[in-house]
Amino acid sequence: MAVHYDAVVLPARVRKPKDKAKVEEAVQNSERRILAKLRNRTFFGLAELREAIREALEDLNNRPFQKMDGSRRSLFLSLDKPALQPLPSTRYEFALWKKARANVDYHIEVDHNYYSVPYQLAKQEVEVRLTASTVEVLFKGKRVASHRRFHGKGQYSTLKEHMPDSHRRYLEWSPSRLVSWAKSIGPNTAKVAETILAQKPHPEQGFSTHLRWVPGLAIFRLAKEFQNDRIEAACGRAVALGAYSYRSVQSILKRNLDQAGVEAPAEAVTVEHENVRGPGYYIQGDDQSCQSTRPWRAYAGCASPPWPRPSWPKAKTPAAGNSASRSASASWWTGSRRTARTGDSRGF
Repeated sequence: MAVHYDAVVLPARVRKPKDKAKVEEAVQNSERRILAKLRNRTFFGLAELREAIREALEDLNNRPFQKMDGSRRSLFLSLDKPALQPLPSTRYEFALWKKARANVDYHIEVDHNYYSVPYQLAKQEVEVRLTASTVEVLFKGKRVASHRRFHGKGQYSTLKEHMPDSHRRYLEWSPSRLVSWAKSIGPNTAKVAETILAQKPHPEQGFSTHLRWVPGLAIFRLAKEFQNDRIEAACGRAVALGAYSYRSVQSILKRNLDQAGVEAPAEAVTVEHENVRGPGYYIQGDDQSCQSTRPWRAYAGCASPPWPRPSWPKAKTPAAGNSASRSASASWWTGSRRTARTGDSRGF
């Protein structure tokens, strides 16, 4: 802030009020001439309070000195105002500073978002200046990158000039071009490529930690090592298994599983046993469907279960005027509860 306004800050020592005696005196005068003057007034709005403070401040500045000529306003107009410089053309913007380390994919993480730096700074520690709208990256006091700040999560900002030449060539491969190449090999390869591109819409998210391949280009790389028919067979096995990833296809090719074919899933075997209830056990039907050997709880929705519902004896309520009966009943209930909790029969 001092650099922005071309000013110098001279901090005072801790617990040394005499280092800033003029400032302390100005605070004291403000408390006496403004705060004390308005302490007994009631304000019904912020605008009314500001107007009252402005009037009290004018009186304080125009108040003549006791031991010298003039006032605070006259001294300001004659001494301070001629020495003042015009304000900067842009307003001061508050910024936060933090340190970050560039990953091997030459991106730094700032508030769960990723911003690129020159690839030569991979694994190097840099300084980050954060404002409301921009992210500036500095290395050894020199700005090396500037990005528009994101306020969400998981977003990427990558500049082409930060990428090595080998990675810039792969940016020419658009998603449509990748899908067209995959279709030229076979439908299964095209499906794997489309699924990978749909899962990772940002190219930077598909960079591996070693080679930083764009999503889908890793499948393209396999064409340099294996024949197209093997890639199509491996992608077919990956589709059958639901493993839509470069590592899965690569593992299938290296283990020669593409030549083994895909085993059909085994059919479910129905086991008949007297303890296996079957789906009819949970069906609530009419009275005839209730006439089976199911437990009594399964007949909750039946009009007439095969056996009568249990009837519990009703507890006798002691007479209102018989206090001895009420006391005995309360003692029995307390003892029953204690027995239920502890298993002790001394409460009876």
